Amino acid sequence: MSSAKLGSASEDVSRRDANYHPTVWGDFFLTHSSNFLENNDSILEKHEELKQEVRNLLVVETSDLPSKIQLTDEIIRLGVGYHFETEIKAQLEKLHDHQLHLNFDLLTTSVWFRLLRGHGFSISSDVFKRFKNTKGEFKTEDARTLWCLYEATHLRVDGEDVLEEAIQFSRKKLEALLPELSFPLSECVRDALHIPYHRNVQRLAARQYIPQYDAEPTKIESLSLFAKIDFNMLQALHQSELREASRWWKEFDFPSKLPYARDRIAEGYYWMMGAHFEPKFSLSRKFLNRIIGITSLIDDTYDVYGTLEEVTLFTEAVERWDIEAVKDIPKYMQVIYTGMLGIFEDFKDNLINARGKDYCIDYAIEVFKEIVRSYQREAEYFHTGYVPSYDEYMENSIISGGYKMFIILMLIGRGEFELKETLDWASTIPEMVKASSLIARYIDDLQTYKAEEERGETVSAVRCYMREYGVSEEEACKKMREMIEIEWKRLNKTTLEADEISSSVVIPSLNFTRVLEVMYDKGDGYSDSQGVTKDRIAALLRHAIEI
Repeated sequence: MSSAKLGSASEDVSRRDANYHPTVWGDFFLTHSSNFLENNDSILEKHEELKQEVRNLLVVETSDLPSKIQLTDEIIRLGVGYHFETEIKAQLEKLHDHQLHLNFDLLTTSVWFRLLRGHGFSISSDVFKRFKNTKGEFKTEDARTLWCLYEATHLRVDGEDVLEEAIQFSRKKLEALLPELSFPLSECVRDALHIPYHRNVQRLAARQYIPQYDAEPTKIESLSLFAKIDFNMLQALHQSELREASRWWKEFDFPSKLPYARDRIAEGYYWMMGAHFEPKFSLSRKFLNRIIGITSLIDDTYDVYGTLEEVTLFTEAVERWDIEAVKDIPKYMQVIYTGMLGIFEDFKDNLINARGKDYCIDYAIEVFKEIVRSYQREAEYFHTGYVPSYDEYMENSIISGGYKMFIILMLIGRGEFELKETLDWASTIPEMVKASSLIARYIDDLQTYKAEEERGETVSAVRCYMREYGVSEEEACKKMREMIEIEWKRLNKTTLEADEISSSVVIPSLNFTRVLEVMYDKGDGYSDSQGVTKDRIAALLRHAIEI
């Protein structure tokens, strides 16, 4: 690493280097476009025509409720449910009030249960008890039914023994049956066993399901074609947003000026697109993509490169939140500081003032200051050798993990609700936000603590738990995995109990948690994005679906 590139960073200081790999994309996304709309002059008209056909299928009255349930689920799984939010809500309200579910088979009951719980309707898990025999065992060997049952179990909350039994039963059966299954059911089952739908990123799940549904003999042609066209149209929008973000990143020349830090603007966009992909949230995605980019640079500066004196100066400058403070920090940090202030100025002008909610900028700045303070504490752990207790570490890491910040900034960016009461509520780290943040921290630490130890860091959830409770590394990791499941149940419960103030936090809390599940499912897919993360970004942002 050239110290000349780092301005006034002292050459006498021994600095660490995480050896992050360069971007796997180069300048690809600076110019890339699928040209889908440009090459299809009549595609908008066809898209609108098919949308109307699908809407008609959804709203038509029918006594065949299992088929209507299946259709509703397929529309959502294919990633086009955002076009029909009003119609889907009306259908689910009817299904929730209907008593005919008592006549459904196990497959339909499983889909019905998952749909309703997944949309915030209170449904008792007792509906599954009638499918058990006198020995208390579930009575099915059908692979499709088992798949649907397995998917439903991931919406369980604490104390639902019937769903705990169902998940063990269905997983064991599916793992045994998988080698015998053929496409597309084999891929549906394989995807669910890897990452169940409820925990998957919606956009990625749709990309996986579109070819699977297209291969079903019972598919609806108009729905299948609509899903493909809609995916490609939305992909074109996402590509244009990433091009804009890539130009911003290039103009600041962050990779050259800060070579110790992760060059991950495309991965950051993938993260924020995973949290909210719909066209109406375009401005929010653009803002949050820049936020995760600049936050990542700050994190790497505190975590890897900066001295305690340097990061303390930067923390003080962030507290001042004034361009004049740039004079008081090392030169190599100045590009981060000016980039940070610029993001919030753009955010204020384009997203907040335009909506007449000026107070939101204060919440946005405060939650950003808060995460920098948490990075400061972690830097102090390392540089002073201080070892926090497990509870002390987790309290700070709930903030440093970033999910409280991202949830609040996404709330502001979405701008759908009366915000002030909701922002006040979310700022207190209620159970919903806490559960999401804890899942993020446990998943992150499980996948990164060994790499961090290789560069001298000894403070992590795993090590703090081992030290405090006198358990082995294996036992501590097992406990972290158990806590992930406990917190998912807590998150499911709090989303079902959401009231008028907290309901707007449900989607951000769930979706950011889903992104973490996917990003870290085979390691730290953000820091090391050369493998499955690259493949997923290519599937969502590079390759259009063949029509």
